[in-house]
Amino acid sequence: MSEEQKQVLNGVLRDGSIDLQADVAMLRAGFEELMARIPVPADVRHETVTVGGVSGVEVTIDGADSQNVILYFHGGVYVIGSASASVPLISDLARRAGTRALTLEYRLAPEHPFPAAVEDAQSAYEGLLDEGFSPERIALAGESAGGGLAVALLLALRERGVPLPSSAFLMSPYADLTLSGDSIVTKEALDPTLTPEGLGLRIPDYVGSADPTNPLISPVFADLSGLPPLLIQSGSHEILLSDALRLAESAALADVEVSLDVVPGVPHVFQAFAALLDEADAALERASAFLNHHYAARVAA
Repeated sequence: MSEEQKQVLNGVLRDGSIDLQADVAMLRAGFEELMARIPVPADVRHETVTVGGVSGVEVTIDGADSQNVILYFHGGVYVIGSASASVPLISDLARRAGTRALTLEYRLAPEHPFPAAVEDAQSAYEGLLDEGFSPERIALAGESAGGGLAVALLLALRERGVPLPSSAFLMSPYADLTLSGDSIVTKEALDPTLTPEGLGLRIPDYVGSADPTNPLISPVFADLSGLPPLLIQSGSHEILLSDALRLAESAALADVEVSLDVVPGVPHVFQAFAALLDEADAALERASAFLNHHYAARVAA
């Protein structure tokens, strides 16, 4: 059954893929229209809030009562995407983990190139601390560019001496904006959503005049020592697979507790399709167990 699910999903993604080479305004409108088709369960509450001066959407599940929170960063190559568009995925993760979540409306490029997204992420995290959340009750999560942004935030917090969150869950992280990973080429024919050309076109929007090897832009080039436990999930059929592999290797070499979870035959951010794909459902279950384990471990410590 799983192989049939993968084939169906692959067809859906190829038919409805977003053209990253389109005009930015059209690109954003098309993405939001596509994401608006995904239903949100009736027991999911989502409202616009401001934390640390940054807008976001707070997501809660009726009946859930937890002191823990996930600070979430959506994907979209730092150019498209929104907090509201990420509600279906983050609400699914929050439900499984029994937590609330805050999905951040960080500023997008090209209007706001690097370091705007990192600054917004840091302001929101420190805003949670100011509101009384203890670091051990906070976890980070993100998909694609949001996964890279989560690692960049950890690096920025570490450098400033700010207490770090309990853990971070990274889905198909976009962590090398130099596009130097082997899978950019070797997985191109298999990836139904991303192309090297599309990514390459959007990189200058975010990087601007900065160096794309800056660790806060491309965390694969960072010293990851001192970071909290990481769970990195990727599909084997995506051009960003090498980003996940190299990020996990860097973490392991820096003595960071890291779990690498590569699922065969599935695409970029496959977790968003848990209603269609058994592997996605199982991956989110593993992720929620990871988050709760590290919430509990940090609280107990």
